[in-house]
Amino acid sequence: MEIALRAALLRWLRNGPAPLDQLTAVEEEAPARATTPWLAIAASASTDWSTKDRAGREIRLAVELHLRGSEPESDAALVRAVAARIEDLPRQHSGFHLTTVRFLRARSERRSHNRRATLLEYRIRCLSNDGGNNPITKEIYR
Repeated sequence: MEIALRAALLRWLRNGPAPLDQLTAVEEEAPARATTPWLAIAASASTDWSTKDRAGREIRLAVELHLRGSEPESDAALVRAVAARIEDLPRQHSGFHLTTVRFLRARSERRSHNRRATLLEYRIRCLSNDGGNNPITKEIYR
């Protein structure tokens, strides 16, 4: 579910409305070449969140927005738009559905050469759309 969620999130962010259309790249990892602003999945990790009859995952996912400029508040609208878009991720997907999308924390830092980065971290809980008798004995890491 973690890989499928990452792919769904990337598609969702790439098709976002303004001001997300300002992003030069939305990638699974830092792009080899891209001008700012760009966004990438920085990390994700998952743990079992299954129920008696359904496979599930709790996924911690962080995205990092890379910007350039001397004034942090100049890109606040873009940071808010990324956060809102993640929180509005559709709940139903092929093979699984989201039960919760929760913001956990953010970190912003200024880097060399007038660059800035903002990391947004979320906890997303997913359940498989497939029922079953005992997901523990099934191959739940698809």
